[in-house]
Amino acid sequence: MKQLMIGNEAVARGLYEGGLSLVSSYPGTPSTEITEFLALYDDIHSEWAPNEKVAAEVAFGASLGGVRAACAMKHVGLNVAADPLFTLSYTGVTGGLVICVADDPAMHSSQNEQDSRHYAIAAKVPMLEPADSAEALDFSRRAFDLSEQFDTPVLFRMCTRVSHSQSVVETGERRTVEAKPYVKNGAKYIMMPGNAKKRHPIVEERTKALAAYAENCPFNRVEMGDTDIGIITSGTCYQYVKEVLGDSVSVLKIGMPHPLPEQLFRDFAAKVKTLYVIEELDPVIETHCRNLGLDVIGKQLFSPIGEYSQATIAAAFGIEKKRTVSADSPIPVRPPMMCAGCPHRGIYYTLAKNKVAVLGDIGCYTLGAQPPLSAVDSTLCMGASISGVHGFNLARGEQAAARSVAVIGDSTFMHSGMTGLVNIAYNASNSTVIILDNSITGMTGHQQNPTTGYNIKGDPAAKVDLEALCRALGINRVRVVDPYDLAACDTALKEELAADEPSVIISRRPCVLLKSVKPQPPLTVSENKCRSCKRCATLGCPAISIKGGKAVIDATLCVGCEVCMQLCKFDAILKGGDRA
Repeated sequence: MKQLMIGNEAVARGLYEGGLSLVSSYPGTPSTEITEFLALYDDIHSEWAPNEKVAAEVAFGASLGGVRAACAMKHVGLNVAADPLFTLSYTGVTGGLVICVADDPAMHSSQNEQDSRHYAIAAKVPMLEPADSAEALDFSRRAFDLSEQFDTPVLFRMCTRVSHSQSVVETGERRTVEAKPYVKNGAKYIMMPGNAKKRHPIVEERTKALAAYAENCPFNRVEMGDTDIGIITSGTCYQYVKEVLGDSVSVLKIGMPHPLPEQLFRDFAAKVKTLYVIEELDPVIETHCRNLGLDVIGKQLFSPIGEYSQATIAAAFGIEKKRTVSADSPIPVRPPMMCAGCPHRGIYYTLAKNKVAVLGDIGCYTLGAQPPLSAVDSTLCMGASISGVHGFNLARGEQAAARSVAVIGDSTFMHSGMTGLVNIAYNASNSTVIILDNSITGMTGHQQNPTTGYNIKGDPAAKVDLEALCRALGINRVRVVDPYDLAACDTALKEELAADEPSVIISRRPCVLLKSVKPQPPLTVSENKCRSCKRCATLGCPAISIKGGKAVIDATLCVGCEVCMQLCKFDAILKGGDRA
């Protein structure tokens, strides 16, 4: 059956058709939909894990138990899963194991540009990389066979454009794969030094065997055209090359970026006059070519920064690319911002008003760094806010501790914030942590997490009690505040900063976009009472604008949270239905 699918759905379909039994993941754009689509299949086990390391370890356990398993994450999530990955390379697998990773060139929703091909090289495991949805389905379906044939986990690399673009796929039947019997094998799976030393030579021999396989594997192919120009490329760059240059050039398309073949490269290079390598981010393929002594044009022409496009390829080859869409005037910039009624806005306003240093974390609440609130001082990685504020306060002393906080979301706290809080309690820095509990994993599109009380399918599940957990981790001062109540936020912040021991403030209110949250009638502004002080505009709420010097509230955006009402000294902001 032929149908349109985004790349992530196609990966899910391919894994399903390939006989997947279990998937465990942590959501992260652009990988999230892989697991969400897999959760629609009732004959496999799907789950959200607290973090990527746990997800990879769950998938390993399922593989050890004899079934085909997978996990999915974004590129920075692979950093978290790197610990099990490197040793998984040594142990190998029982049931096929596929680790999906989605890179994010141009950093559409990420804190760095990271090329995950380096992980395949460093961990010495094979990697597959599709160029469209059809290949995403085909490659992921084949990945299990590759994994079991070579006794190895397989990294499956996607990128934002392939993950979220649509193309035609042809679906097939699900393959029935019997679980392999479990056989205790300590020499293979117990990675103490004596056993690990014996496994390393096996990894090296496997890499040689995979490199030989890559010479004629179904993932790499040659498309001969005019031989004046030859291009070696992979992933989404292949699509750009074909769209701009078509059959006017010869192409070696790489679908298995590690390990790379040697003779295939040499033979292709011998057939063309000028050889180019076109790959986003780092010169992985280019470096391989140079190590083979091939003369190639690569990063001296193509940037190692950001995404490429059809225009990138056209410009490099001096081709005028006609615009299919034109605008008479530049499109205005629309910076990302917190939604109208976002529960994080009140706490950030309080922090900014009190001029508190804020070590932030990864989530939609990172948007508190945007003007006019500008309330965040740093954002590093998942969980770094709590560990960071501990170090910050140790470096700068008690005076700094009374003027600094860590801010972290509920899902991120479960992911990697708990250990930082243990560190604060154990090593006794007088630090204040604010957990922004909005009852969901917000930034990646409303996935459940261990604090919500529901699993990936929306069924009731064990719910972590954040207050009890924080106390169990060694924090005596734990309090809950409603971020819509600015006075309560201000009181809680001042009291906890003044305390002479570590403390946690839980800012609790559900995300305004949750279906269960019913908006209140929109507020209005009395033009007669408004004194044009613009204090309400300091909230950065997209529902509030200034027109003709007066505040105006957009009724289509306002959810009636009443935070702005608490700022107006002139009672100019009215509840819906009140008379102006």
